[in-house]
Amino acid sequence: MSSIVTILQPRLRLDDPHDCTDANDVLAIFDAIFDGLVRYGQDGGYIPGLAERWQVSEDARVWTFTLRGGLVFHDDTPCDAEAVCLSLRRMARADKGYTLGAPGVWHQYLGDAAIEATDDITITIRLAKPIADLLDILVYGYVLAPSAHERYDSGDTTQPVGTGPYRMIEAVDGQEIRLERFERWHGAPPVNASLRFKLEADPAKRLSALRSGEAQVANSLDYRGSMDLETSSGHTRAISLIPVAIIYLFNAARGPFSDPRIRRALNLAVDRQALVDRVVHGAARPLTGFVSPAHFGSAPTVNNKPDLDEARRLIVEAGFADGLEIEVDCPTRLPDEAQALTAAVSEQLSAIGVSLKVFLHEDREAYAHGVRLKKVRDMCVFDSSPLSTFRVLAEKIDARVAGSWWLGYHNATVEDLLDEGRRSTDPSEREAIYQQAYRKLQADPAWLYLYNPLRVTGLAGSHPEWRMRTDGVLDVTALPAFASQEPSA
Repeated sequence: MSSIVTILQPRLRLDDPHDCTDANDVLAIFDAIFDGLVRYGQDGGYIPGLAERWQVSEDARVWTFTLRGGLVFHDDTPCDAEAVCLSLRRMARADKGYTLGAPGVWHQYLGDAAIEATDDITITIRLAKPIADLLDILVYGYVLAPSAHERYDSGDTTQPVGTGPYRMIEAVDGQEIRLERFERWHGAPPVNASLRFKLEADPAKRLSALRSGEAQVANSLDYRGSMDLETSSGHTRAISLIPVAIIYLFNAARGPFSDPRIRRALNLAVDRQALVDRVVHGAARPLTGFVSPAHFGSAPTVNNKPDLDEARRLIVEAGFADGLEIEVDCPTRLPDEAQALTAAVSEQLSAIGVSLKVFLHEDREAYAHGVRLKKVRDMCVFDSSPLSTFRVLAEKIDARVAGSWWLGYHNATVEDLLDEGRRSTDPSEREAIYQQAYRKLQADPAWLYLYNPLRVTGLAGSHPEWRMRTDGVLDVTALPAFASQEPSA
């Protein structure tokens, strides 16, 4: 009789794997059930997934992937090159890749690409434009069995069929998803034979269930409430930096933030560590640029202390010696601390003669759509992801694209660097290019950069070497073996 590992999460959904998401709890389930051509490595970078090797042309427009031999889906049908191409083409459709407020995320990169199976194990992707960071996109290119496409296109996502390390055996009323190890997976077999993802929205209840032995893994625990796990010999408290950036988007198309001096002044005025301590009680790390320290090509500064004198000088030089009122759009959740954060930022900015007039939004989805449609006053509370420097630049900074979360910012030098990065297939050269872009976006900030959250994950037993994957997604193949669990039914 086998045992089952219970994983508690604040969200639990079986979504369409070709709809773009950065929700870590959704991605954890996707990664358990599905594979892409590549997977995230534990410490960053990419490792083989369905593809055992790949190569890219010098102009970064033609990518060739060679599949492993003998791949099969959970329904025992073969996973060959044409099956992979079918999923990539589906992912590239204009009606797919939808995330909150932003349609067609993958279409902008793959919509004009020729995706072809040249034989049973070889896939060629010919891009309309060079993308040296294509793996940033394909890591989310989950491959769905052809037998399931019609069902998914009808909106039924309840019976996923992938090639991943686990296959689904049951989903219970949106409260529980049960998985069992797929013995024909291409990788090293995960040590745990059976998993149960359970929904528990209350972090206190997740912690209690971990302590009582009802769960072996509890994700997104309260930072302060979980501290006593540090001294417990029977549990592990793992803290990981999440590459999501908590920011304020500046409306640079009009108003005060069309002036780069005002954008820079606010970034110089805020005390990020004080905000972290006050608003999230230490559960974050100060952010000094447009992407996290975990991002490829980031170049964070050690000194993030405010410079009020320089901030005041810039405000006066911009013509606001008598003060400046800024109108702020603020959601009531996502991030959940948005109101408290805005109050704390308002207090700090008063030191340079800046006041905030706050407009609250309770409907988070409508709020996101409003941002996408550029219906933002002067600035708005937001977050930025995923773990791709290229995608953040292309989707949020490049004025030529004017993407869903772009609000009028323009820096031609940064756009030139992005074009260089698109073409450069040498990782060290590309990293240096993105470091230049990072520094340019510190000198001329697109947003008000604040912090990266920390996530606490609790595990049963002592596992001092265990850590969350760099992208902040729970990799079930990397979970330790747990000493005692509830027998599976």
